[in-house]
Amino acid sequence: MAVAVTPPVAPARRVSARHFVRLKLRVLGNNFRGQGWRIALFVVGALVGLWFAAGGFVVLAAPGLAGEPRYAPMVAGFGGGLLVLGWLLLPLVFFGVDETLDPARFALLPLSRRTLVTGLYAAALVSVPVLATLVAVSGLVVTAGALGGWSAGLVAVVGVVAGLLLCVAAARAVTSAFATMLRSRRVRDLAAVLLAVVAALLGPLQIVVLAAVRQADWDRLTGVARVIGWTPFGAPWTAGIDVAEGRVWAAPVKLLITALTIGALLLWWSRSLESAMVGAASAGPARDRRGPFVRARDRRGPFVRARGRRGTVGGAVAQLFPRAVGWAPRDRFGALVARECRYWWRDARRRANLITIAVVGIFVPVMVNLGGAGFSASAEEGFSTTGDTSPVLVSLSMLFVGVLASVTLANQFGFDGSAYAANVVAGVLGRLELRARMTAFSLYVVPLLGIVAVVLATLLGHPAWLGVMAGALLAAYGSGLAINAFVSVLGGYALPETSNPFAMNTGAGMAKSLLTLLSMVASAAAAVPMVVAAALLGDVWLWLALPVGLAYGLGAALLGSYLAGHVLDRRQPELLAAVTPRR
Repeated sequence: MAVAVTPPVAPARRVSARHFVRLKLRVLGNNFRGQGWRIALFVVGALVGLWFAAGGFVVLAAPGLAGEPRYAPMVAGFGGGLLVLGWLLLPLVFFGVDETLDPARFALLPLSRRTLVTGLYAAALVSVPVLATLVAVSGLVVTAGALGGWSAGLVAVVGVVAGLLLCVAAARAVTSAFATMLRSRRVRDLAAVLLAVVAALLGPLQIVVLAAVRQADWDRLTGVARVIGWTPFGAPWTAGIDVAEGRVWAAPVKLLITALTIGALLLWWSRSLESAMVGAASAGPARDRRGPFVRARDRRGPFVRARGRRGTVGGAVAQLFPRAVGWAPRDRFGALVARECRYWWRDARRRANLITIAVVGIFVPVMVNLGGAGFSASAEEGFSTTGDTSPVLVSLSMLFVGVLASVTLANQFGFDGSAYAANVVAGVLGRLELRARMTAFSLYVVPLLGIVAVVLATLLGHPAWLGVMAGALLAAYGSGLAINAFVSVLGGYALPETSNPFAMNTGAGMAKSLLTLLSMVASAAAAVPMVVAAALLGDVWLWLALPVGLAYGLGAALLGSYLAGHVLDRRQPELLAAVTPRR
């Protein structure tokens, strides 16, 4: 009688960080396979990032190359602090964070929290932004080595590596924690306000720094830089400079501060990461507390319930339309507008873009027009500014805000993902689709643009310029809608299927930045006539700017939706394939 022999089971291999790195590289290679345009965008984005990194290297290495030890603490403290701040905020308000290895995909695997955090942390270090940052901060090694010899250079190398680890840990921890907050409908508004407040601090900070630079009080700036050097923002970057200046004892203390901060950030990330892995399950439907008899009565069906409340079956359709779009016709256009309005208000990823428009839209023109201005107030004249400004400068700043507001739609179909298949199957006309999306988005953005114009006119003390500001805003915004209609149809890309509103696939961050740059340049060029008119027509333009800008922007948006709609009709299958995430 034959006896079945069970083959020996191979011992389970221990999962380490290198497995996560190899997995990320393999996923990245699979995403690039057969996608020539993705490879081209990735290469161009990498070259652009390295170009900026080379510029940062020159700036940070300048004190050492010029033999100026006076400026070394300022360059290291301010430069390093701004770098950490950029890693904290830029993923939230612009670029997004790489989620090639989505933590939710590891939820069912028998991996410990420590293994998962270590692996994802190691995989996050393999990216173009990390490489570009490493090239830039290497200038601090040159400065420390030139001013203090090989010992200072060696300490600077350790500090640079620790600072880079700090930047990545901070970006991951903050984005993961903020995404977890946004999953809760109750705290979503509070989280949005907190992000806006944090981002708003950049404006006053820049104004203070520019004022300090103009006064050229280098001793005060050096003192501020030394204070920043004892915080986690500047500690790793200034350790080598301290050794070069003879304060050897300060280097290990600052490195210890950096190590403790990294440990705290990784601990914070691990806590929020666990909730991110089970966020979809824990955020399930709310329990029905109405009682068994009410629930049994409601099993009659949605149309019966709608008839009971409204008296007609049409009441169910009316409930799908928010109050803001109650005017919309009950047809395909109205349905699309109502759906997009709800998505822009409820989808955390879209809401994050609206926050960007609200914050940057107010503080960028304020910094441009008031960055070099002083303030004066009197009982007779009220609030006014003492700096130089003009309708041309105001129009330029408004042009930027309008273009920035419209660039959010550069990948509008990527928000839908595979759900866009419903529109393809239904045979929705391209021009109708784009016009409805523009309308819904404008219901949120146009009031924000009006607030920007009113606030800036009040701060400048020139209420007569309100028409110029509003006209430039509307013209730039309408031109941007037209340009981004083409960009979204021709260059749409997939977003990761995750509840993190700031997540980006590997390579998608580069694609997003390049598409954003392309659409902003084209939109700004299309709206330049408004600036030219402000420069040539003088006071007459104060009366003509608003109606001309309104007509210019509306006409550009309608023309863009019409022309891009025909392209969309021909490319619907290709666009659906491009915005559908790969599993």
